[in-house]
Amino acid sequence: MWLYIFKRILLAITIIVLAVTLLFLMIRAVPGDPAAVLLGPRATPEMKARLHEQMGLDKPLILQLVSFFGGLLHGSLGFDVFSRKPVADIVFEQLPYTIELILVSIIWAVVIAVPLGCYSAIRRNSLVDHVAGVLTVATIAIPSFVMAVYALLIFAVTLHWLPAIGVGNGVWNGLIHLILPGFAIGIGWVGYISRLVRASMLEILGENHVRMARSFGISEWRIVARYALPLAILPTVTILGAGIAWLLSAAVFIEVVFARPGIGALIVNAVNTRNYPIVMGVVLVTTVVIVAATTLSDLINAFLDPRIRERL
Repeated sequence: MWLYIFKRILLAITIIVLAVTLLFLMIRAVPGDPAAVLLGPRATPEMKARLHEQMGLDKPLILQLVSFFGGLLHGSLGFDVFSRKPVADIVFEQLPYTIELILVSIIWAVVIAVPLGCYSAIRRNSLVDHVAGVLTVATIAIPSFVMAVYALLIFAVTLHWLPAIGVGNGVWNGLIHLILPGFAIGIGWVGYISRLVRASMLEILGENHVRMARSFGISEWRIVARYALPLAILPTVTILGAGIAWLLSAAVFIEVVFARPGIGALIVNAVNTRNYPIVMGVVLVTTVVIVAATTLSDLINAFLDPRIRERL
């Protein structure tokens, strides 16, 4: 297991370096002069040149990349062009809001989808199974931002059950403000997870060790919970780890709709103003989060199924 963990961490570091390098080059390829955007149309060539020097844009591209990675080795992501605050401070001020939104959306999806997938597998071809199949396909087809708008109109504007915007004050009030945006993102994953759990459960319920458990008179629900679900949940753990990138992109729209702080609004504003240090800081942090989530899902799978770590 320790060898497997070492190999996965080494692979994760390699992926992060390659991804950040590629995104660094792509950001620099975006049309437009950041100095012209930041300083406005009345900026003189001397002012633009001075800002280029402050941002390091007067150096060759390869030297800019080396300087960026050199700063990373010293724990620095650079400084914001406007406020001159450290980029790391700005990004990590906003990141917890996005992380908590993603966690709540995952909880929404798992709590609904896993029991639904298990029940559909046990009661295969029943009325509940058919109705669940239709509903899960519908949740997959509806984009998260559309779900967010309708949820906002119904539960906040019309019924006044839940708050519409902001993050609230205090733990309890903050959780209440997370219900609608978390539901808007998580409901789309109910279809994916429940169908995946159902398919995996049907396959595992037909295996020999499950038949053996039935022959000993063990109840069906105990067989599902103890012998089938730990194996059936493996594809779900994998898709959740790989789906962090999608969840982060969905969070960008949801944070805008519900006027929540987070890295979504931060990255949109930074791209519009060509604020390269902020863009690269957000890109780096989100890349690390995505790779870390994928690696963690692989480690959980390897812990639950020893056969996985023997293949690497």
